[in-house]
Amino acid sequence: MIISRTPFRISFFGGGTDYPVWFREHGGAVLATTIDKYCYISCRQLPPFFEHRTRIAYSRIELVNNNQEIEHPAVRGVLKYLNIDDGLEIHHDGDLPARTGLGSSSSFTVGLLHTLYALQHIMPSKAQLAQAAIHVEQDVLGEAVGCQDQVLAAHGGLCKATFFQNGDIGHAPIIMRPERLAAFQNHLQLYFTGFSRIASEVAREQIDRTNQRRSELSTMLQMVDEGVSILTGDRDLANFGSMLHEAWMLKRRLTSRITTPAIDAIYAAAREAGALGGKLLGAGGGGFMLLFARPEDHERIRLALPGLLQVPFKFEGLGTQIVFYQEDQLMLDDVWAQSSAQTAARLKATLIGKAA
Repeated sequence: MIISRTPFRISFFGGGTDYPVWFREHGGAVLATTIDKYCYISCRQLPPFFEHRTRIAYSRIELVNNNQEIEHPAVRGVLKYLNIDDGLEIHHDGDLPARTGLGSSSSFTVGLLHTLYALQHIMPSKAQLAQAAIHVEQDVLGEAVGCQDQVLAAHGGLCKATFFQNGDIGHAPIIMRPERLAAFQNHLQLYFTGFSRIASEVAREQIDRTNQRRSELSTMLQMVDEGVSILTGDRDLANFGSMLHEAWMLKRRLTSRITTPAIDAIYAAAREAGALGGKLLGAGGGGFMLLFARPEDHERIRLALPGLLQVPFKFEGLGTQIVFYQEDQLMLDDVWAQSSAQTAARLKATLIGKAA
């Protein structure tokens, strides 16, 4: 039995520049962090005592006899990418709901890849996990997603992720004095708007309109380095909040599906109560809203948003982790052992080939 724990993320600046259609021409970057809210995935080889070959448990339960029957896209895509045909039991739990702007889909993909590699005694690097997840989501599944979520889920931490025109990806942790990092975290509030959406559907329109939004995306990209400068320097952190507001105003112009009247009303109420800035996390359309305000104004903002659930959180810096590893003692014959060895050889060949 293997259990992985993979964090969700919140993004501050640069979202939208991590889509290949943009960074392959202009380069891209994102300032973001992972938080102490996680996706947990457990996996084991399923003993051959059941009518089904594979069992997958998430918000529903799938019992299938071959991988082509699997309806969960990420599970089906990862198993196809890794050429796994063995019977498995996969179970997913998440600290927060899916489709809410926290990169949960990519956290699931990274966590599942990590778990399945560990099941075959393989230890890929975090960079390899991120690249594999990007390939599964963008190429195997053909989803309209960027690259920041996979990088953050794999590496973890408050960081600047850079997307180069040649396809390379850089990950640089943001180094801050402990007291300033604590002050930064204390300025942030996270609220669930109650709306959820499929990010790739919202992102599709944004991708299609990339050439019409060059000015906005260029400005949003420049904000990444400015945000890093504020965090690592001595300027008033209020500048970070004001820039978040500016970035949200720009993001709202990218597509008609970024926001809604209800979301605009929530943000306006928060601003009137003292929020210096904020944004809807993820592609837009719903989910979690991040607010930046002086700590003394937090209670007034809470009172201005009755009925909205506030989620306390802290930054985390570990990225995806294997938190439980136990050899399967129920290997009943040499056929199982041989099958596992063959699968491990295929996985190693796949990993080496993709890394090259």
